[in-house]
Amino acid sequence: MEATILAALWAAGTPLTPGQVQGAIGAELARTTVTTILSRLYEKGAVDRTRAGRGFAYTPTEDEPGLTARRMHSELRKQEDRSTVLARFVSQLTDEDEQLLRDLLDGETS
Repeated sequence: MEATILAALWAAGTPLTPGQVQGAIGAELARTTVTTILSRLYEKGAVDRTRAGRGFAYTPTEDEPGLTARRMHSELRKQEDRSTVLARFVSQLTDEDEQLLRDLLDGETS
């Protein structure tokens, strides 16, 4: 559900209240459920919020690639043997992704 709610926020391009998010996703979720998910996303740093009447309006703190990168960093920080984790990650890359990573590390791509 977090991904669905974030997708709605990215598509809107403007802060949304929980009720607006509920309407945007068209799911059969209670507004309180949407509010709970938004609160959890706020605690994780994935969304920011501003006062909107008695509640809040939410905006994503990063675009989708930025959020994916944050998740990857979070998972990596959980491991003691980062070297093995990175080695296994790289070993599972496609040839194209491996070349892209090499280019990024060499500063050849933005």
